Amino acid sequence: MERYRLTYRLSEVAPYINWPYFYHAWQVKDQGEQLRLRQQAEKRIATAEDKYATHALFALADANGDGDDIVFDSFRIPLLRQQKTVDDGTPNLCLSDFLRPLEQGIADKLGIFATTVDIGLETDFGSDDFERLMHQLIADRLAEATAERMHQEVRTRYWGYAPDEHLTMQQLHSEQFQGIRPAVGYPSLPDASINFVLDGILHFGDIGIRLTESGAMKPHASVSGLMMAHPQARYFSIGTVGDDQLADYAQRRGVPLKLIRKFI
Repeated sequence: MERYRLTYRLSEVAPYINWPYFYHAWQVKDQGEQLRLRQQAEKRIATAEDKYATHALFALADANGDGDDIVFDSFRIPLLRQQKTVDDGTPNLCLSDFLRPLEQGIADKLGIFATTVDIGLETDFGSDDFERLMHQLIADRLAEATAERMHQEVRTRYWGYAPDEHLTMQQLHSEQFQGIRPAVGYPSLPDASINFVLDGILHFGDIGIRLTESGAMKPHASVSGLMMAHPQARYFSIGTVGDDQLADYAQRRGVPLKLIRKFI
């Protein structure tokens, strides 16, 4: 397993910010107001340049799908599968489907990651409510931007499966690259407690992330997940998890069913 830790200056990741998400969080649609908020945010980022940084931690290793688990190096990452009934023959997906099956005896590859910001970016705002919200949203966008930049470097350099990739920022934000980066807490990877499994491999504390009892990350402006290279890999929603799968998932996680039910 290859493990990497990267630190970025704010000016290195700020160009990767996906600003529409920032505007959406403010619930602002007027373009003039959007521009004003962006300029205020960029001014604060520039002011914080010499005080704070963002951080990425990722690992690359041989991996295979084994049913609804991913075997990553010597670790198992249990996952959930869609259970919805479909009439058109569309398969019920699990992220493990985008890796070579273990029984083939041929190793595939997977990346796992976490990104975050220095905690001061979330807390250095005094008692002003506007500044509190502004700093939190800036921190959130910088953590996501760090994941975007890190993933680009993984594809083109560290993993290197797309060395000739040359995409505009708009193309990056619309995910026109090969592969996917499913994040914990999103529809295809909805159980935040899977962070305990990823933390056991990556050691989130090395970049200042700690986990709550439910698996949520602190700083809040943190992102974790998987990096998959399969050309046909795509995002999907797990949807409703039935009692049968929940019991199976609890067994594969080695966690009491009652606790897993609480997480899900």
